[in-house]
Amino acid sequence: MTSTIFLQAIAAGIVLLGAYTLLRYHRRSLSLPPGPKGLPLLGMLGRMPQEGAWTVFASWAKKYGDMLHVQVLQQHIIILHSLETTNEMLDKKSNIYSDRPRLTMGGELVGWNRILALTPYGRLFRQYRRLFHGLMGNRAYLGDLLPSAHQETTRLLQNILDQPDQLRRHIRRASTAYILRISHGYSLSDEHDPIVDVVEKATGQLSMLLVPGAFMVDILPFLKHLPQWLPKLQFQKTAEHWAQTLKVMVDLPFEFVKQQIDARCATVSFTRSALDMDEYDETVVKWAAGSLYSGGSDTTVSTIYAFFLAMVLYPEAQRRAQAEIDSVVGTDRLPTIDDRTHLPYVDSLVKEVFRCFPATPLGAPHRLIKDDVHAGYTIPKGSIVLANIWWFLHDPKRYSDPHMFDPTRYSAQPHRPADPDPLSICFGFGRRSCPGSLLADSVVFLACASCLAVLDIQKATKADGSPIEPVYRSTKGIISHPMPFECMIRARSERAAALVRTAAAS
Repeated sequence: MTSTIFLQAIAAGIVLLGAYTLLRYHRRSLSLPPGPKGLPLLGMLGRMPQEGAWTVFASWAKKYGDMLHVQVLQQHIIILHSLETTNEMLDKKSNIYSDRPRLTMGGELVGWNRILALTPYGRLFRQYRRLFHGLMGNRAYLGDLLPSAHQETTRLLQNILDQPDQLRRHIRRASTAYILRISHGYSLSDEHDPIVDVVEKATGQLSMLLVPGAFMVDILPFLKHLPQWLPKLQFQKTAEHWAQTLKVMVDLPFEFVKQQIDARCATVSFTRSALDMDEYDETVVKWAAGSLYSGGSDTTVSTIYAFFLAMVLYPEAQRRAQAEIDSVVGTDRLPTIDDRTHLPYVDSLVKEVFRCFPATPLGAPHRLIKDDVHAGYTIPKGSIVLANIWWFLHDPKRYSDPHMFDPTRYSAQPHRPADPDPLSICFGFGRRSCPGSLLADSVVFLACASCLAVLDIQKATKADGSPIEPVYRSTKGIISHPMPFECMIRARSERAAALVRTAAAS
């Protein structure tokens, strides 16, 4: 009996959804941007690319145009392949293009809509942005936070030298450590730190929540109103458990800062500074800080791991960068962020890692809050707008030989002008651009320059001594990581290893 009720509810929902889709399609189909049509009612459901979607969309754009439209059930999706159009829509008209998709499971039921990345456009979002701009957009303030990043970089180097076969794990730990030190002044106790464990658990759940179609309630939101005792509604219990995990992830480090403040021993951090301002409610500060470390750690992991892959694939670039560091910094200390202006090739190498291996190839989705007309096309209210960042960074009209790894492209040459800085693209657009971009850029540069100073990164070898050629493949999802690869890492010299040991002990 209960199964019959459930199936009837599903059938009714699909009929209503189909009718709604037909009405919207009839009203707007003549003015929508071009794109693959898919099936009646279903649209491109089940036909959307799962791996390397950004390259598939780029191939579709060559056929249909720079403003690409696809439809999945009743959801309109616009994928932009013109940087100029992207700036016109997401920057100049950011007042209507700054909302986020409404995720029933992840947002409403679990609670991730209180994190900046998923917060709907409105008063809370504007409070977050003002808070982040006041602190994270201030280079002088970031200078106060970077000493902790130097300490965590030294620990990363020591861990890699001790266990080079655990590279990915060390990078993930270091990235979480960077962000927690900056967001809450929290120093990891050991490898199995309770805060790290809950952060990894919660962000892993978020990745699953963001997979399109993973939960039926995101497609048929009315299911959230049905009683839990009906079959096939296990998502409600899952939501309860995951909501508790998210709560612990946000509360635990925040309470640590409050205790440190009460004991008058709180170190410099985003949370302490925000609380000192007496301008924001504690709840706003708590979730803003949670936004910082839940959103920043995973993209940093992706970029630093991609740096190691690049050094394996392009040893000539590694050797040239190391020569520059040896010449400018010497071999008696590790690089600092102050050395950056004197290390132009290393700086360009880091930019090239950001360009070739973007952590968010499609950027974060924007949701249109009212109908718009752009370039003669109607963009319906509620449309999801994606900027194909990967294409912008590989467009041959913007970057010469875009599939080549070439750090020299950012310096003018006798036969060509300098290519544009990719950092103006890869951190997003409009009011939804990453508010921690200055911090992320600084942390990644510091990690890469320090690794170049003391590590030799080479291809792994087979038993017969022949090299193992790594192949770049990326994971699925909004945040893209290079798939695991093999490499060989060792200290450049005993002097370099001793330098790391001394710095780690101080």
